[in-house]
Amino acid sequence: MIDFSDLSTPLVADACVRAGVPPRVAPAGVRPVVAGARLAGRVLPARHYGSVDVFLEAYRGARPGDVLVVDNGGRTDEACVGDLTVLEAAAAGVAGLVVWGLHRDTPELVEIGVPVFSYGALPLGPLRVDPREDEALCSARFGAHLATAGDLVLADDDGVLFLEAARAEEVLGIARAIRGTERDQARRIAAGETLRQQTAFEDYLARRAADPAYTFRHHLRRIGGAIEE
Repeated sequence: MIDFSDLSTPLVADACVRAGVPPRVAPAGVRPVVAGARLAGRVLPARHYGSVDVFLEAYRGARPGDVLVVDNGGRTDEACVGDLTVLEAAAAGVAGLVVWGLHRDTPELVEIGVPVFSYGALPLGPLRVDPREDEALCSARFGAHLATAGDLVLADDDGVLFLEAARAEEVLGIARAIRGTERDQARRIAAGETLRQQTAFEDYLARRAADPAYTFRHHLRRIGGAIEE
């Protein structure tokens, strides 16, 4: 089980950049139904075609702690998951759902307590049944990205990102190092040492004047800062 409890999606996104891992971040606007909810687990992919059967089939292969990642093409004209889908997820040991689309039955989802992330709520369910693709249970599209069972999904109030499981230990280690640096910088600001002082900002301006190609990111990496990647 991945330990994401002491991290955040912004820290992991910065760590991806530092590690040379292309960040796979979900489109803006995907948020938890209940503020403060968090998720971390193996991707359990499912593409939605208008019927709940694809979710029920996906649950047959679920492992405890998996996160159902639902590809509904980012549609905003229908809700593709509701209370029964989420209750069945809990029964299958699924830790939560991340939906590229909408949900419904909000009060029931709040009561159930299984974390659900989506674009928001809509009363109307699907009025269609589309042809099913061969990849229905192999991968889920989420914006510009493709998520598979070889990926982890991390989600919090800032959004959702996907991370190749094989790189997770490395990236999360870097994220914790960045967190440590940033927390130290925050403590020093609170103690009266400004961020400009900590980052030797006047020195940066002088170096940039002499070398316009010298960026603030170069400067931060030279001095060990972590506020930008």
